Amino acid sequence: MIRFLFFCLAMLAAPAMAQELTLPAGARQISDRTSALDSYDLPVGVFADGAVPSRTVEGRVERLTWRLQAGSSTTLQILAPLRDQLQAQGFEITFECEARACGGFDFRFATEVVPTPDMYVAIHDYRFLSAERGDEVVTLLISRNPPDGYVQMIRVTPVGTQPAPPLVIEETVDGTAGLLSNLTRDGHVILDDLHFQTGEVALGEGPFASLNLLAEYLAENPGTRLALVGHTDDTGDLQANIAVSTKRAEAVRTRLIEGYGIAPDRVEAQGVGYLAPITSNATPEGRDINRRVEAVLLVN
Repeated sequence: MIRFLFFCLAMLAAPAMAQELTLPAGARQISDRTSALDSYDLPVGVFADGAVPSRTVEGRVERLTWRLQAGSSTTLQILAPLRDQLQAQGFEITFECEARACGGFDFRFATEVVPTPDMYVAIHDYRFLSAERGDEVVTLLISRNPPDGYVQMIRVTPVGTQPAPPLVIEETVDGTAGLLSNLTRDGHVILDDLHFQTGEVALGEGPFASLNLLAEYLAENPGTRLALVGHTDDTGDLQANIAVSTKRAEAVRTRLIEGYGIAPDRVEAQGVGYLAPITSNATPEGRDINRRVEAVLLVN
């Protein structure tokens, strides 16, 4: 399945051609902070002598972030396809480093990063890249907070350049990779495109790529069943959270049954409240990550 997301981010190109970037399966845009005229300190080297060497560039500054289900992918595995695409579009990679070589903590906090919860940077697990094409500048910052990966793109376009067509970000959801490969390999997977606010149990209208893939998988594998397990953050008492997490799992189960024709005896729903967090609940970002529904593969 291929989905096209159109953002108001333009890349310089031939007048009749829109630029395309392919993000990993299930990538979801978290934020878009765009300034018509602003400045950006472009890192040009690693942290040294108490600072990150930089060059100030001015123009239209676009700051965008995405979250994706990284699974066991490394930051390099996330970055490499994006780097290749930038080079194919005529950008020259002018600076690149990984966490330790960049300067670790010092580089991260001396470089512009979109605030949490819209971007997460693990001090010992990130990669940075800057690229230039003429007067146009693009930087990428990649990090992970398993099972999630984060992508930050900052782009500066000089004022007065002719607007190009909108950037088309093509997200490829492949039924033989990504979510389903993680499900069959690990026996469980987070349904990362389902998101709930604290205390919220309703499932949006969708469509949701994860549920499409699960329905296809169940149709192709009639001997398998799924358990849907709801999780919450630690706001409130345990029993209330177990009730909320169960209702979230039941909402997903109902959607699979009523929306996709899955037999009720092939899908069960349970909730465990805040008993199985995957990260700390100390930050808004952590609480958002912990509010989730997972699919568990039942084969016996």
